[in-house]
Amino acid sequence: MASVHDVAAYILERYGEMSAMKLQKLVYYCQAWSLVWDEKPLFPEPFQAWVNGPVSPILYEKHRGMYSVTEWASGNSANLTDSEKETIDVVLRGYGDKNAQQLSDLSHQETPWIEARRGLGATERGANEITCAAMHEYYSALPL
Repeated sequence: MASVHDVAAYILERYGEMSAMKLQKLVYYCQAWSLVWDEKPLFPEPFQAWVNGPVSPILYEKHRGMYSVTEWASGNSANLTDSEKETIDVVLRGYGDKNAQQLSDLSHQETPWIEARRGLGATERGANEITCAAMHEYYSALPL
C-alpha cells in the first residue's frame, strides 16, 4: 500500500509548488474519494480534525514551519498504481483550482470534520481522528 507521503509527492509532481495547507487538503480529498470510488484507502495514515481543517500529522511533521512546498522527498509516486493515480487526478481536477482557504472552508462545512471537532471550541486545538468510515459515509452520499 502506498503512503500519505507518496500521494503528497504525486500531487506536487502534477501541480508544482503550493501551500502546505492546500497540499494537506488535497491529500485528504484524495483519501476520501478513494474510499468512495475504489472502496479502499489510498494510504493507512490517519487525518485529524485540526482548527484549519483535516490534517495528516505525519505530513505536518515534514512541512512544519514551511508556508509552501515544492517537492516531497519523503514520498515516491512510483509506489502508486495507475488506478490510484487516476483517482488522484480526478480529485485534482475537481479541487485543484481552489486555494488553501477555500479548501479549508469547504472541509468546515462537511460532516466528517464537524463530527470529529464535536466538543471543541472554534480555535481549540484537537487531535480527534477523522475516520475512514466517516469519510466514506459522507462522501458516498454526495452527487458525483
